[in-house]
Amino acid sequence: MTFKPSNINSIPSKKMVSAMLASLMALSAYAGVAGAETAPVSVTAKAATGMFSDVKSGYWAEKHIYKLASQNILLGNNGLFRPGDAVTQQEAITMAIRFVNRESELPAADKAKLPAGISTSNYFKSYVSLAFDLDLVDEKEEAKVKIDKGTWGEKKASREWITKLLIRAIDKEAEAKAAGNAPTDFADNDKISDGVKGYVSVAVDLNIAQGISGNKFNPQGNVTRAQLATFFSRGGGYKEYSYAGQHKGYITELTDSKITLYTGSTYVTFTRNANTPFFTSASELKITAADIALYSEVMVAGKNQTATYVESLDNTPKTESVEGSFERLSGNKLWLFAGDTYQEYTFTDKTVFYDQNGNVIKAADLTAGSVIEIQRETFTTQKNPVAVRVKSGVVNKTATGKVQSVDPTSKTVTVVNDSGTIDVLKIQDGISVIRYQNEIVALSELKIGTAVKYTIKDSIAQSIEITAGVERTVRGTLYELGANHSTVTYMRDGGSLEVKILASNPQIVISGIEQPIISDLLADGKSGDVVEITLNSNEEVTKIEVLNRQMERVNLATVVSYNNKTKLLTVLDANKKPQVFTLDEKTKLEYNTTSPTLAGIEPYLTDGRKVNLNTIGTRALSLSIVYKYEGTVTELSTSAKNVKLLQTNGESITLPYQTTPSVELYGKSSASLSDVKAGDQITAMLGANQDVISKIYVKSAVQFELQSLNLSTYRAEVKKDGSTSQIYVDKLSITGDNGAALKPADLKLGSLINVSFDGNTPQSIQVVKQTWGEISSISGNTVTYKTASGSSESVNTSKVKVVKNGSTSTTLSSLTTADHVILTKDADGTPVFHVLSPVSKAFWTYSASTNELQVKRTSTTDTNYRFQLSPNVYIHQGDSTLSVQSLKDNDNIVLYLLNNVVVEISKP
Repeated sequence: MTFKPSNINSIPSKKMVSAMLASLMALSAYAGVAGAETAPVSVTAKAATGMFSDVKSGYWAEKHIYKLASQNILLGNNGLFRPGDAVTQQEAITMAIRFVNRESELPAADKAKLPAGISTSNYFKSYVSLAFDLDLVDEKEEAKVKIDKGTWGEKKASREWITKLLIRAIDKEAEAKAAGNAPTDFADNDKISDGVKGYVSVAVDLNIAQGISGNKFNPQGNVTRAQLATFFSRGGGYKEYSYAGQHKGYITELTDSKITLYTGSTYVTFTRNANTPFFTSASELKITAADIALYSEVMVAGKNQTATYVESLDNTPKTESVEGSFERLSGNKLWLFAGDTYQEYTFTDKTVFYDQNGNVIKAADLTAGSVIEIQRETFTTQKNPVAVRVKSGVVNKTATGKVQSVDPTSKTVTVVNDSGTIDVLKIQDGISVIRYQNEIVALSELKIGTAVKYTIKDSIAQSIEITAGVERTVRGTLYELGANHSTVTYMRDGGSLEVKILASNPQIVISGIEQPIISDLLADGKSGDVVEITLNSNEEVTKIEVLNRQMERVNLATVVSYNNKTKLLTVLDANKKPQVFTLDEKTKLEYNTTSPTLAGIEPYLTDGRKVNLNTIGTRALSLSIVYKYEGTVTELSTSAKNVKLLQTNGESITLPYQTTPSVELYGKSSASLSDVKAGDQITAMLGANQDVISKIYVKSAVQFELQSLNLSTYRAEVKKDGSTSQIYVDKLSITGDNGAALKPADLKLGSLINVSFDGNTPQSIQVVKQTWGEISSISGNTVTYKTASGSSESVNTSKVKVVKNGSTSTTLSSLTTADHVILTKDADGTPVFHVLSPVSKAFWTYSASTNELQVKRTSTTDTNYRFQLSPNVYIHQGDSTLSVQSLKDNDNIVLYLLNNVVVEISKP
């Protein structure tokens, strides 16, 4: 029996087949409405992403359901798809009719005829009648089937019955009959009906149907709606039909709101949104719009020019490139001198022009003599240019902007100009002059963020004039800290008061205080801290370092009394000498709370309480209740029940305990006192009477890889040894690999960070310095490597880690000469060599806006073609440093990755 093809669709498409599949699913949407005279009004076709609330993102049949619904074949019921419901024979046939796109041939209900013994619900009668006419089902086969109860149409469709229906729908019945009744490889082959084995074999060979657990086919098992969708969607790859609202072509535009295709004769534009699903023809996993390459082949489906399903058919861009010297422009034509001839190219309003930094420009901005690359599509006879890139242009301009980076090695300065684009200024000795306030400034003295005015002639920087203050330092005495610590007032050496705005998260340095914060500073009209203040180019305070303090410290004083009316505090110092101090609203307070107040500390100032004070005369600058001690363990005696600490101020103290204190140590869920060793840095919390230790927090440093960072919640996901965890970074001190203070937004994904913990609580973050190198020799414990600048460096590795191919070794045995590495240090200072694995590719394009590089795909199933570049990526050819803009289409390159980020590109 052969399925009778339509006269209309002589050249069906793959997408059409998928749509048919959707029809089948639409029929199964009617489950449970047998006997209805017409389709229930509650059963409606949907054409929007996420149309079924019971089909969640990531569901195994999600792709097929989206696809068929977008082709207006699959129907739902009140927003539900019911993927687990069994399908009846009349439902499956109705889907098959829509799948083969023959619904227009349905006979009128009063003219529909069914074979003897075949009965259905009235709504499905016309579909079943047409299915027999088209030989999708066989009258003789069905006449042999005995129906125990209900009608033939309401019988649950079995897996082998659906297999026959599908094979006929995709015109593969001849192959099924040729396979005959040869046994299949399934363990339950004897349960497959005679005459059906050939259909099953063909379906399995085409990967349309698969077995279940135990290598069984389960021929009499029911078929669910989700399974039926998958069967027919896969079958669509072997028979193509056309569906309304579906187009196949080459993608020429893809934005957040629209998709444009060239279909071979015309351009078709669809609207889209963030919920539009994207898939590939080779996989059932969802992809993103960013994974789709421009000028590659796709299928788009949806009603009213709204894309509700997009499928990548071949993600290889259909483009070719030509490079030459730009000569002139006339209207929409440009002339290129390539080889030894002039060539003319006609561009369109869809052609995009880029400068050598990847910024969009106008065609009129091209400069004669510039080397340009024209990329043109190959899917039309016109082969129109789609992109024109300046590879090495002649630049003449004067502009203003801010310095983004300075590279003394390559003698370049990268500037973000005021229009938002990027200029790379080439510095040439004897020509380029850098000035600040009429003084000559060295290239190395230029700071990131400095405002400049610059002039370029013939692509060489002629002058760079610093127009705003560079980073500088001033000295003075702290006078006042502003409200919310937003400003600082200081008395300049010379007698004048100045007020400056504090930058976000300024660095505070106070000798003797670990990780000080702004509130640790002492500001006073007469005796404030003598400080050195660092100002950035915007005159904001980025660092305050205390040089001298005029106060006196009274440690371990014992409270005698406190008068909350006069604010007089009487104490006995360590020598039992009585002293009286006045508290006021400026006294810095510290007790076991995050929001200290004078009223809050007063109940603690009782007879016998231990306190520490910083004072000037009889005024208390700071007052802290002694509730903890910090220092390094020098001795721990379980017999004497005490711990000896060397504090940061150099003083030693012995702290007793009665009941064994609990211990908190990061990475160990059940830490005990036996985990505390001499040399450990700890925080010893005291009991209510301030006389014994109640709890110990062991300080530690742990190195992580930063996986993700949510700046709205300040939650960072970090990874160590294959395990991920979360930390919150908004209240932590963060420093870069050079010690400069950073904001959370400055942290880069993929970077290594050292996190300092007090017990299980993170206290600070420091970015780990990463140095590129090529191993030149290994001698004993000494490893010598060549740096990116060409210099030779050595490191002693008496203790070492080598990370290679996902494994970590503590010896140098796996490290070889010529290895390309990133050298870091572990949290404990151990040198770590991260060996970079090379990946050979052919360069295609680079996006400056996303700092992403794309390479040519080796096949349609190759998904490894998009790479994120490290901000400090090292690009070179031999010992010559290159820019990413110098790479050309089809250049052979070798990529070296660390944590899935490209840190080196080598051009052979």
